[in-house]
Amino acid sequence: MVDTSYPETVSFTVKGQVVIPRRIRQEFEIENGTKAVVQTTPEGILLKPITGAAIKRARGVLKRKPGEKPLRQWWSAYKKEEKKLEEARYARLRPR
Repeated sequence: MVDTSYPETVSFTVKGQVVIPRRIRQEFEIENGTKAVVQTTPEGILLKPITGAAIKRARGVLKRKPGEKPLRQWWSAYKKEEKKLEEARYARLRPR
């Protein structure tokens, strides 16, 4: 891994595009067409590339554990419970 811990200066184009320095692209395996997530933070703008390595790390996150209901069944039960809670909440707010 290349050490890119020191700050680098980049410029934005009229369209808001920016060229990420080559050594940073290499370090994070950013290639042509790589997508990224952009969000604001208290420190500024955070840009997280969605690379093959990131996708591999995310695989299996939603796998069922033995004995768990399939997602469709679980989600259906969850939504029914949410609807009951919501109806109860609105029932309390209705004038009598």
